[in-house]
Amino acid sequence: MTQRASIGEGHQAQTTPLCTALELASAGVPVLPLRQGKVPFGNCPVCAKNACGGRPNMKNAGPCQCPGICHAWAAATTDPDVITSPAWASAWRQAVCVGYHPGGAGLAVVDLDNPAAVTWARETLPATRTVPTTRGQHWIYKGVMPSHNAVRPGVDIKSAMAYARWLGPGTGTMTALPGAVRALAVKEPPARPAPQTLAVPAGGAGGACPHRTPAYLDRGIAMGVQRITEARSAVHATVYRTFLAVLSTHGRCGCLTDAHVTRLFTAAQAKGESPRHCTDAWTNALTTLGL
Repeated sequence: MTQRASIGEGHQAQTTPLCTALELASAGVPVLPLRQGKVPFGNCPVCAKNACGGRPNMKNAGPCQCPGICHAWAAATTDPDVITSPAWASAWRQAVCVGYHPGGAGLAVVDLDNPAAVTWARETLPATRTVPTTRGQHWIYKGVMPSHNAVRPGVDIKSAMAYARWLGPGTGTMTALPGAVRALAVKEPPARPAPQTLAVPAGGAGGACPHRTPAYLDRGIAMGVQRITEARSAVHATVYRTFLAVLSTHGRCGCLTDAHVTRLFTAAQAKGESPRHCTDAWTNALTTLGL
């Protein structure tokens, strides 16, 4: 990493993308040409839709035998013979800048896309090598991690299986990839609301059902809970239909109690429904039935 950390230091920047690419490759940074729009060149017909099997390796070409600039970041290489090959010559003539594979160089780039993101990084992340960009900065750390976009507003992480645009060596001392950056890529599953005991009007006054036995009522509630619990899709609709079915049978006779309604609401909330949606669905069912 000593060599990589000093990329471009003490050297006057070269003006051609090919010269820059060769300098980076000599320092162990896998490179590729980027065309107009600062994007990789498209796959050749043989490699279209990865019909060739792709290039899964993180540093250089994998099983694909295509000599061209295919498979975006996976085409990046440190081999000067490949970089200067006739198959790459046309791409270098059209290239507007150089791209590199941070993960292949043992690096991670925190791409800060606006001033607010830069301010956040200065207040939150350990200092490291910084490179100015058109709208913000690249913060470069030593270490490899999965790449992720939009880990927070204006912040992307480019490391493994991604490419970044070379914008110069930057300034500052490159430091180790901190846990704070790795944590940005960890997506926690959305929290489900905790089941709540709610007293919701059942449409009746409570008491014994005049035309059904209490066991029948309990069985009906249990079936409603089971229907909601086993729903694999359309949970909103399932909850509403279940409420409607229960109320159509027991909503007029006054046998439903708060305990019965709470069982249904608890099952719905365990599937991710909010208390408000449960109340709305119950109210809509009452309205539909004219209760």
